[in-house]
Amino acid sequence: MNNSVFKVPAPVNEPVLEYREGSKEKAELKAALKELSEQYIEIPVIVGGKNVKTDNFVEITAPFDHNIKLGKYYQAGENEVKEAVKASMDARKAWGKMPWFQRAGIFLKAAELMSTKYRALINAATMLSIGKTAVQAEIDSACELIDFLRFNVHYMQQIYSEQPMHNSKGLWNSIQYRPLEGFILALTPFNFTAIAGNLPTAPAMMGNTAVWKPSSDAVYVPYLILKILKEAGLPDGVINFIPCKSSVMSDIIFSDRDFGGIHFTGGTSTFKTIWETIGKNVWNYKSYPRIVGETGGKDYIFAHNSADMDALVTASVRGAFEYQGQKCSAASRAYIPNSMKDEYMKKMKEVIGTIKMGSPFDFTNFMTAVVSKKAFKDITGYIDFAKEASDAEIAIGGNYDDTKGWFIEPTVITTQNLEFKTFKEEIFVPVLTVTFYDDAKYEEYLELCNSGNEYALTGAIFAQDRLAINTAFEILEDSAGNFYINDKPTGAVVGQQPFGGGRGSGTNDKAGSYLNLIRWVNTRTVKENFVPPVSIGYPHIEAE
Repeated sequence: MNNSVFKVPAPVNEPVLEYREGSKEKAELKAALKELSEQYIEIPVIVGGKNVKTDNFVEITAPFDHNIKLGKYYQAGENEVKEAVKASMDARKAWGKMPWFQRAGIFLKAAELMSTKYRALINAATMLSIGKTAVQAEIDSACELIDFLRFNVHYMQQIYSEQPMHNSKGLWNSIQYRPLEGFILALTPFNFTAIAGNLPTAPAMMGNTAVWKPSSDAVYVPYLILKILKEAGLPDGVINFIPCKSSVMSDIIFSDRDFGGIHFTGGTSTFKTIWETIGKNVWNYKSYPRIVGETGGKDYIFAHNSADMDALVTASVRGAFEYQGQKCSAASRAYIPNSMKDEYMKKMKEVIGTIKMGSPFDFTNFMTAVVSKKAFKDITGYIDFAKEASDAEIAIGGNYDDTKGWFIEPTVITTQNLEFKTFKEEIFVPVLTVTFYDDAKYEEYLELCNSGNEYALTGAIFAQDRLAINTAFEILEDSAGNFYINDKPTGAVVGQQPFGGGRGSGTNDKAGSYLNLIRWVNTRTVKENFVPPVSIGYPHIEAE
């Protein structure tokens, strides 16, 4: 069959619904929130399409209300992990040989199901299980996930269409794009439903099979994603679902001869440990594993004295405190010129003072709770450290309460110590640490921002002076994989701002572009000679 007749139209980004009062989507979302909050579900391990319930399970509670019990998930043990690897390899041949347009049809159907039938449900599940507001869930679990599926199909078609030239008559040159020779491990984070869905599906789209280990703090929505993929036609064994402790999985996965690669989003130290483990096991593997990861960030906002104050404050608040600061791209440190200090802090206090925090059931809340008890304990430790420090000050917020949920106020810390703990370390919290600099030292502080820590994920420059913007653009070239001019350093859109960073922030393989998809294929160059030579002679050795 001629594959070229199957052309997938170029995608457009899924429109973001606004959930205004009286709208159909708001009514549907509220109904879904009520429905899910009153249910209690059991989430199994899924291996080769079979549901497995083990002896170990973990309760799932809404982070903003300890009384809302959403369900429980069963934890995979060593046997289930081994079976998941086997199921992946068993499914690999048939899945890899399926025509690309048939695989594409599955993921395009899943995107349609998420855009329509399951939109309210997947958003409600995201709100309830990991504490997002309606708008944050809509952007993430609906639009971005749908975009990943549609755009990745487009990139897949683009990759397959790229073929070598023919410079000689009688030859046919081609490249075959094959899946990797092994299974892929997808290690997904708690904070983005879209990332959780993309990490196993991007390799699968290219003909690979995957073992999916979701974050222990976010198993609820990945289970729903897998059910939607199943409804869309995904064959059993292509993606195997193993919620488990990392200690149970690591030795089995990383020592397996058929380990083909890892698609990861999570902490920098975790990723470095994984890389080290893979390196130690490299002699065991059938081939060199592909290592693709997006890790930590200590993302910055840098203001020049020509910056628009209202835009700067809005970006600071949205960039730092949306989704409680639990984004790898969240604004975590800010550099403000001394000439703007008083007005900036005054307006920050005014704007932060209007923020409402509470349950996502109340659509007027800007923030909800952090994801877990552990996150709450870690974050409050940083706040308490700042309260006791002699070289920093809690300028705004700093309070917290775990009586009903894991609630932490949006907090602004000021310091002139660029080595201060909250200015240096990735802390994944609703905390923005601000330093102030002499206006005349703009370039000097840009250099300090560039060299200030191990990360290079996102960053933003605010200025109206174009020369100042260009200076920052050049000095900060290596400081961020996603760089923003007069905009907050969060909210990358698939197909528009492919996402990923360098240095300690990851391999910069740019989720949301063909650059990520190309990592999940092996290529075979094929030359066919229609008229092969029949003698060993060449013109230059013929008799004179």
